Amino acid sequence: MKNIQVQMHSPTLNTVLMVEKTLKEAGEPLKIAALKRKLPKQIMHTTLLQILDYLQLSGKILIGTKGVLWIFTERKELDAMIKRGIEV
Repeated sequence: MKNIQVQMHSPTLNTVLMVEKTLKEAGEPLKIAALKRKLPKQIMHTTLLQILDYLQLSGKILIGTKGVLWIFTERKELDAMIKRGIEV
């Protein structure tokens, strides 16, 4: 009897950021199939699902019956501090 091991591939940071950017710019719920079509590069379905799980757990998206929706709002004050170069 052979022991078959399946190795899970972790998404790269660039791939996670690409999915985040696409969801932010969509401005409306996207079905997973529509999201895959809007991405600038093709990614594997399982990789996309891993990214969506991470984004949902981190409170950046909601996954509902109408699709995936970006809900995270960035803090403007933090962005202003970064631009001014204030170390936190």
